Amino acid sequence: MRTSSVLVFLLLMTLAACGGSDAAGTSAPRPTATGPTETALLAGGCFWCTEAAFDDLPGVIEAVPGYTGGDKPNPTYEEVSTGSTGYFETVQVRFDPAKISYARILDVFWRQIDPTDTDGQFADRGSQYRAAIFYLNESQRKIAEASKAALDATHRFDKPVAALIVPAKTFYRAEEYHQDYHAKHPEAYKAYKYGSGREPFIERVWKDAPPIVVPEAEKPKNSGKYEKPGDAEIRRRLTPLQYEVTQHGATEPAFDNAYWNNHDPGIYVDVVTGEPLFSSTDKFDSGTGWPSFSRVLESENVVQSQGSALEGVEVHSHVGSSHLGHLFADGPAPTGMRYCIDSASIRFVPASDLEAQGLGKYKKLFSN
Repeated sequence: MRTSSVLVFLLLMTLAACGGSDAAGTSAPRPTATGPTETALLAGGCFWCTEAAFDDLPGVIEAVPGYTGGDKPNPTYEEVSTGSTGYFETVQVRFDPAKISYARILDVFWRQIDPTDTDGQFADRGSQYRAAIFYLNESQRKIAEASKAALDATHRFDKPVAALIVPAKTFYRAEEYHQDYHAKHPEAYKAYKYGSGREPFIERVWKDAPPIVVPEAEKPKNSGKYEKPGDAEIRRRLTPLQYEVTQHGATEPAFDNAYWNNHDPGIYVDVVTGEPLFSSTDKFDSGTGWPSFSRVLESENVVQSQGSALEGVEVHSHVGSSHLGHLFADGPAPTGMRYCIDSASIRFVPASDLEAQGLGKYKKLFSN
């Protein structure tokens, strides 16, 4: 794919695709999800190969090659391939968390790469081909760190796992001729994957290897404490507006909702399940007319979905799958984040009522 290595010289006749042909084969229809989806951003060298590993994985909605890690808007393949932009060849994996966990996504990712390589992957050398996990929230960071530690603990390699774990930046979709390359040009793709050294490495190192298990990541910390009721019960409990916002992603009017101008001390919970989500200590006036928070109260209770970056990403509650609002990267220091939340999705619990509602552990937030 982008190397003068002798290993891939035999590909030069067939890999004119990097010049832009979009011919031949088609990929299978994408599966759909019935509930909220989540996103993983993974850099594993050549994004043709990383994408192919996820395309047919049960629970994965789509895998999209692209670029992340740099700062220049709308980078091109030609710019990224110089290795001077800070961008990585990356795949955005959108998946259904009801069918596959983030920890399982990472297990598949490790098996596509040499995780000890610090300067690229196989025949592709340079910073743009380094392996990295770009986390979109604190929960993903914890799972990624635990997964990396679990892999190191297997002692499968004689060098430490070197893949980076770094905060996500804006993701840009790659040019169309890079999308589904393995399906459009199957023979050229297979020749590249083998000639680059990736396929022999996977066969030699990863064949029959047991899963990289992160037990604590497979089960949410609040599992069993909060439950999502059936649709009929949700309709009974909620107002029509609350139902449309939480269940169908509707948006309430700005400056005409319950909490946009609420300054009382307390926490905000999912209106459907009661999962703790945000604290008034992190609430600020964004001028938008909706409640805005600079961070979440419990990272395990807020998940992101269907976003390509930390701007305009949809956020949901974990257990309830309630649509909460969106995340934007234009908030105040120190996080720089703005969780723009619909009042209809949340319920306010005053600090004075926390003990009575079984939320006493959060009283310390308001002791002063």
